[in-house]
Amino acid sequence: MPLSEQEQRLLEEMERSLYQNDSDFVARVTKRQGRPTYTSITLGVLGALVGVGVVVLGLALRQPVIGVVGFVLMLVGVLFALRPGVGSRAGRPAGRPTAKGGAGGSFMDRMNERWDKRNQEQ
Repeated sequence: MPLSEQEQRLLEEMERSLYQNDSDFVARVTKRQGRPTYTSITLGVLGALVGVGVVVLGLALRQPVIGVVGFVLMLVGVLFALRPGVGSRAGRPAGRPTAKGGAGGSFMDRMNERWDKRNQEQ
């Protein structure tokens, strides 16, 4: 169900107030947005696989230090794969997605639109 005009104005007022009063929090939260890139996922998975190999090698040689190094490699690989991509949000419009049309809206907007259509048909 879409927001009424009064609710939209109230939401926009709350957003402006948040940006004005707690700009540090907004800056911290917006920095973490973004998706991992294909390259970082690939390199992270390869690093994790090398780490698994080093752990197995450490077990085969009965050297705990080599096993610990392998574990650290696995951890670094996974963290590298999950890190958000730098500039992955560049070029996207800053406005809200529209519910009109299939590709323009978010998933929830499209689902809400379909739900409304079903209810109108009944």
